[in-house]
Amino acid sequence: MNPASLLSSYQAVRQHTLALAAPLSAEDCCVQSMPDASPVKWHLAHTTWFFETFVLERWEPHFTPFDASFRVLFNSYYNAVGDKHPRPQRGMLTRPGLSEVLAYRAQVDQRLQALWPAQSANAELRQLITLGLQHEQQHQELLLTDVLHLLSRNPLFPAYSTSVSVVEPAQALRWQAFEGGLVAIGHSGDGFCFDNETPRHQVFLPPYQLASRLVTNVEYAAFIAAGGYADPVYWLAEGWDWRVAQQRQHPLYWQRQGHQWQAFTLGGLHPLDAQQPVQHVCYFEADAYARWAQARLPTEAEWEHAASSATGQPLQQLFDVAWQWTSSSYAPYPGFRTAPGAVGEYNGKFMVNQYVLRGGSVATPPGHTRATYRNFFAASACWQFTGIRLARDAA
Repeated sequence: MNPASLLSSYQAVRQHTLALAAPLSAEDCCVQSMPDASPVKWHLAHTTWFFETFVLERWEPHFTPFDASFRVLFNSYYNAVGDKHPRPQRGMLTRPGLSEVLAYRAQVDQRLQALWPAQSANAELRQLITLGLQHEQQHQELLLTDVLHLLSRNPLFPAYSTSVSVVEPAQALRWQAFEGGLVAIGHSGDGFCFDNETPRHQVFLPPYQLASRLVTNVEYAAFIAAGGYADPVYWLAEGWDWRVAQQRQHPLYWQRQGHQWQAFTLGGLHPLDAQQPVQHVCYFEADAYARWAQARLPTEAEWEHAASSATGQPLQQLFDVAWQWTSSSYAPYPGFRTAPGAVGEYNGKFMVNQYVLRGGSVATPPGHTRATYRNFFAASACWQFTGIRLARDAA
């Protein structure tokens, strides 16, 4: 990306984050609804902290931090940078206030843009800014998922926005066959990718089939009605223990209203749309449903091979609908090496006790994902926009 385009992208991404926070009050922006979520104010500050810490501190002449305490308060998991405020206690940070965090963003933006004319040819700086923008887009999605969880805890069930994306109604499910064989997966080319998408390598896939679309709400409701949450035969042992401990009987944001299901969304509480893809299910729930449906979850290699294949009828709802659980543990590709320095902590150190998801969701910024993109969460995570695509072995 040329320097002018990169600066324009910087301005657009930074403004979009502010636009996502605009419908919220200062009180909304301070609260942390659970340890896995973060307050909106923290997202606004942390994405700014990235540019101050990794760009300005290194290249700005006579660098002075906006506030020295922010280095600890808004560090996420970069141990090489120094101390961190405990993640479960981010909601206790009533100070600095939202107005000060917004001033922090404005000052860092102004300083970075002032630095740009003298450093725009610096390839390493451009790479860090590009990574910072991709990082901020990830936090844009996290901001929305965390806001959804926060507002769901309010007994008034307030809507974040009345203009919420709706996916086209589901078409009839069909099974798309793929021959498999020795295939290459992983990123290639000159475009941006995260380090966990590399190196490109070959894997062998037996013939397989993928469902043409995602599992719908009405299909998942049939699993519930058939006693799927009450029968341990469909559940992994750890998943059954999780279900019992959580007393879970349905997806995260579903609730009964008489004989009808309702679902809480970014648009508020509404009757469940039967033909929309089921969302906010964890790996345990996705795996249990797949067993009940006499199918399985795809491997990440199957998903990527299918998403990159030009043969046969195109699969629907691959991207920007719901993150799709795979049966693949989040692990390094053969030959993976972490980058040196603090930015090397970005992905590699999380490669344990997680599962890979593919495809992006309705909350993912447009253009952020690609066929090789590897998202990852713990098996019990369900506050993200996570759904189910079925797979099965070839007949």
